[in-house]
Amino acid sequence: MLDPSGAAIVGAAVEIENPVSHYTQSTTTGSQGDFALNNVPFNNYHVSASASGFQRGAQEVDVRSPIPLEVNISLKLGAESSSVTVLEAGDLIETDPVTHTDIDRALFDKMPLESQSSSLSSLVTLASPGISADSNGLFHGLGDHASNSFSLDGQPITDQQSKVFSNQIPLDAVQSMEVIEGAPPAEYGDKTSVVINVTTRSGLGATAPHGDITTSYGTFGTSNVGFNLAYGREMWGNFISANGLNTGRFLDGPEFQVYHDHGNEENLFDRFDFKPAQADTVNLNFGFTRSWFQTPNSFDAQTADAWSGLVVNNGGLGPNGLPVGAEDQRSKIRTYNIAPTWTHLLNANSVFTFGAFARQDQYNYYPSGNPFADFTPDLQSETIGQSRTLTNMGARASLSYVKGIHNIKAGILWEDTIITEKDSFGVVDPTFNPVCFNADGSPNTDPSITSPNNCTGTLSANPAYDPLLACIDLTRTGPLTGCPSSTSGLYRFHGHANIRELALFFQDTMTIRNWTFNVGMRFDHYDGITSANQAEPRLGIAYNIKPSNTVLRISYARTLETPFNENLVLASNGCLDPVVSHLMAAIQGYPCLTEPLRAGWRNEFHAGLQQAFGKYFVLDAEYIWKYTHLAYDFSVLGSTPVTFPIEWASSKIPGYAVRASLPNFHGLSAFLVFSSVAARFFEPQVSGIGATPASLGGNGVFRIDHDEIFNATAHLQYQPSKRGPWLGFNWRFDSGLVAGPVPCAGGNCPNGPNGTDSIVDVSGLTPDQQFQAGLFCGGVFATQTTGISPTGLCPASQYGSNLIKIPAAGAENDDHNPQRIASRNLFDIAVGHDNVFHGEKYKWSARVSVVNLTDKYALYNFLSTFSGTHYVTPRSVTATIGFHF
Repeated sequence: MLDPSGAAIVGAAVEIENPVSHYTQSTTTGSQGDFALNNVPFNNYHVSASASGFQRGAQEVDVRSPIPLEVNISLKLGAESSSVTVLEAGDLIETDPVTHTDIDRALFDKMPLESQSSSLSSLVTLASPGISADSNGLFHGLGDHASNSFSLDGQPITDQQSKVFSNQIPLDAVQSMEVIEGAPPAEYGDKTSVVINVTTRSGLGATAPHGDITTSYGTFGTSNVGFNLAYGREMWGNFISANGLNTGRFLDGPEFQVYHDHGNEENLFDRFDFKPAQADTVNLNFGFTRSWFQTPNSFDAQTADAWSGLVVNNGGLGPNGLPVGAEDQRSKIRTYNIAPTWTHLLNANSVFTFGAFARQDQYNYYPSGNPFADFTPDLQSETIGQSRTLTNMGARASLSYVKGIHNIKAGILWEDTIITEKDSFGVVDPTFNPVCFNADGSPNTDPSITSPNNCTGTLSANPAYDPLLACIDLTRTGPLTGCPSSTSGLYRFHGHANIRELALFFQDTMTIRNWTFNVGMRFDHYDGITSANQAEPRLGIAYNIKPSNTVLRISYARTLETPFNENLVLASNGCLDPVVSHLMAAIQGYPCLTEPLRAGWRNEFHAGLQQAFGKYFVLDAEYIWKYTHLAYDFSVLGSTPVTFPIEWASSKIPGYAVRASLPNFHGLSAFLVFSSVAARFFEPQVSGIGATPASLGGNGVFRIDHDEIFNATAHLQYQPSKRGPWLGFNWRFDSGLVAGPVPCAGGNCPNGPNGTDSIVDVSGLTPDQQFQAGLFCGGVFATQTTGISPTGLCPASQYGSNLIKIPAAGAENDDHNPQRIASRNLFDIAVGHDNVFHGEKYKWSARVSVVNLTDKYALYNFLSTFSGTHYVTPRSVTATIGFHF
């Protein structure tokens, strides 16, 4: 920082700001007029400087590589203006051909979020276009099921991050995020439908230690205590955060009323930065999270014991003579992560980066203490336990070079993912594999009959009886013969695999006047249960029409699509196991698929524009078209937690995504995101043991259950004074995901008795499931104990739902008019004050947040193949107090 004579200006205030992401950072100049800003996310920034006796100075800086930028600002003599407008329309737009959304703590600190245990997912869902919301912290990016990846300070994390698979990094550790919805650059691979590039908080240069201590309490007995601290010097720094959550509603349940849904979570994150020399920086990320939670019960599982007469009139006692009681299934997940990185400045134009990482998810699922409590009619016929680990280790190296029109990055990534699966299961439904049938054709549930030879008198032998499954049928109390020793009682499936991946990439971003070109190439080698190689060109072009502040862009990416790792061995090799093969064949009604999951490939195209209107409004819109050969989804065994990937022949995903932003205008800032993305999948199912009997050998097209016609989020913040109170408000609209197997209204779907189109038969659903779906017949609505009619039959003209959109008779079509969850509008609000007592060094804050302000009664999904039925969060109020130093 220099004056007109070239002398250094000491103590000048320097600030950088991005008005769209709300990112700011400030410092003061040293004895040589020098200043340094660390840990700055890639973006374009407005840099301003001021000093007493000088006019304010400013310039624009575009940060697009780890190579340090030298910014020289000269201040003119003169009185500093007390009111200076520093932002222009050009500050609001970017010339990057890749569409992305930038989000900083200054934005999400005041944003009410739906999930405290998956707050990172909640933030991505609310703040990014093209994201469909689902239960339990799951979101579908641009029409794909969880085909998302996180880049955590450069560490790739491509395994699923919803709270039933893994533990997410706590939001308290996040400084900013870049959510890439466009065609991914060459440095990103594997799961790239949405890439979330996370920059964590750092203590480097924090010569004055600062931090927060917060505590909150709210609805469902939810309590949270958190602590973070940043401290350091010019050459080192440390940031640490820790928090603990305890709540009576950890997961989204199958009932609006909460049953058996307690959970807790503990997080620890630490980032240490060290600069042994000006050219070298070493940083180490360490994280540990533990979560323990109950599987929410349905009304049936909680109160309508199947052994008390719902299916078997046995007085509430199981075949073992013990009281069955309610389901009591639980999970525990422990996640460890360590990731060191070394960055070396080779010269003024080049930076070398080397990093290593090791991450592990340990997942344990515990069945009910009494296995027969796990029997839920029409949902779960087995008791299942699981112990599963997923260890991801690897190393990465890259070289960045910036000179002239070129911004080049080339690198290599090696990963080894070690998968271990241990499953134990046994049949607890006496009607699943009955030995005999009664005279009226109903399954005989006498536990002492273990051989078809004993089906005498009025009993007749079951022609489909499977003697191998009888060996794991816990409901049979009589002696069994011919059972292998490995199939006595609970059956145990053990799976193990190493998934090794190697990637090489090169990309160059060239800026030529108003043009920006992205040219890249990636090569992926995948070696797991199956193997694949793929060369993947990545291209992008953007043109900046400066007079109108318009950016036009197009981009293309070829990507290698790799299978999900969660239960991959079971999905790929399960049908080679005799017991698993027989069990899945009995559930599905067709032979088990023996084809292992293979890597697929995708071609995706993007076209969009960005338009700034004056200094206070910017619009970003994009059209997307993706075609995938071998497209992935997930399936599930009953309503158990054993979920596994499956693979369809192909998919086509077209759609659009729009974001409109209003930067800070007299204390008011806001954004609106909306999108429409179709997810059309094409039969047949080609691999994965699956649970979709109609798919085998089919050649039709259908909308998968994460297809949504339209969704939108509007968020605004208002703080008229930096020292005063503030308001945050969300409005979220979802038109509804494709629903599960709800009986349709007749016409083209003959599900009535004897194929009668005018009569709907819902007898396959329990009264509680009919209640969960909001079904009615005429003026009679289902309750948790009473269905819509005594027989389960209803005239199609009188049949409907208040929670699911059921097409009119004859109008249902799996592709163009499937059944969907009813649309919903959700409103959240937060009010608070960041400095209640107007302190200088020490500050107290207070806030109150309300999620689902109107207590909207609505579903996320119904009998989803992946996860069952889940309701949105009922109205919940949380009060938070914080101490800041």
